Amino acid sequence: MALADSVLIVGGGVFGLSTALSLSERHPTTQITLLESSPTIPNPHGSSVDSSRIIRADYANRAYADLAATAIRKWRTTAWGQEGRYTENGLVLVYSEGNTIAEKYTRDSYENVRVLEGEERVTFLASNAAVEETVPRYAGGTKAAGGYLNRGSGWADAEAGVRFAKGMLAERKNVTIRQHAEVERLLFDDDNNHKVTGVVLKNTEVLTADLVVLATGAWTPQLVDLGGIAEATGQVLAYIQISDEEQAQLAHMPTILSFATGIFIIPPRNNELKIARHAYGYRNPQTVQVPVAGTVATMEDVSIPENGVSAPQEGERACRQALSEMLPAFADRPFIRTRVCWYTDTPKGDFLITYHPDHPNLFLATGGSGHGYKFLPILGEKIVDALEGTLDVELARLWKWPEVRAPRGPVVTRDGSRSGAIGLVLRDELAR
Repeated sequence: MALADSVLIVGGGVFGLSTALSLSERHPTTQITLLESSPTIPNPHGSSVDSSRIIRADYANRAYADLAATAIRKWRTTAWGQEGRYTENGLVLVYSEGNTIAEKYTRDSYENVRVLEGEERVTFLASNAAVEETVPRYAGGTKAAGGYLNRGSGWADAEAGVRFAKGMLAERKNVTIRQHAEVERLLFDDDNNHKVTGVVLKNTEVLTADLVVLATGAWTPQLVDLGGIAEATGQVLAYIQISDEEQAQLAHMPTILSFATGIFIIPPRNNELKIARHAYGYRNPQTVQVPVAGTVATMEDVSIPENGVSAPQEGERACRQALSEMLPAFADRPFIRTRVCWYTDTPKGDFLITYHPDHPNLFLATGGSGHGYKFLPILGEKIVDALEGTLDVELARLWKWPEVRAPRGPVVTRDGSRSGAIGLVLRDELAR
């Protein structure tokens, strides 16, 4: 099927790289230009670049569980997971007493992965004692009421995976990669100010194409109006230096994810232990010009990323408390660094992979909501399916442009996997 003679893909992270890889293979005569704002790929500020990301099919939604299971097969059996890019260490998912939403999410996930992985690889843990017995390394301090162990989950070296994808893309003859190419705004047709014809870079250079794909993650709301649909939220990451002996002791432990706190701990690599929180996150509202209809722009308060920010004290305290409960031997160990990682959150945690209803020639591939990385080996195939109009009906339903836009204001992801306080504002927390 013919798609477009020329395509601009804005963004060199998981969504952009995977789209470019699949598009270049399926449409070898299409000229593809991938634009990355950073001087390098991987972009050090991108949400897809870090020491590690959880690779799991543990979803309450069966469509995501099935999709992740397909991606995991690629991580396990192809070059995607080789050379240390994927490690299968297992995942312990736990919930706390009285948290009915988290318990339902956990039990639904258990039922899905039990079918996908087989009963011999998935063990339900019906009590705190069962959690302690299964993962004594965590000292039972999670105060878990129950959960399960999935031996078929793992983690990926996130930066290495992005670098691998970029290396494959660099070999494609119909792809041009341009780094240090930051997009200032979309370019609209003078005669029809709704039609997107290209982009204008920060250096005023104009690039045109038959199709523009925004794979810009948490930066997308600065380029197109996503009020009530998606916005950036900041999530906490913290790192502790550990010894060679501690590295050896912890290297093969399962990842643990507590829905009571949103905290997860992934096995360490290179003598660094990572503690992170999957929560409602921090908003960073800024007044920016957002195009609403072509060249017409409006000033709106939009939550946008702020690069190079360390975790507020509130986030550090949450990580410290989690360590005291799960790995008490490290509770007082200093953090060697902290970071705020930016999600592109949507109300239900679903991706936004669809044509823009008001702007012909504009396609969005964003809304990762903190769970996009694991799909890297196959995500581009689904995005190109959506571009061609052949995407699976259920995925198309989940990823479509909303029929009714929610009122402007904070976008709170309520998919059953988040925790913590709602409505935290980054500048307020940093000022405390």
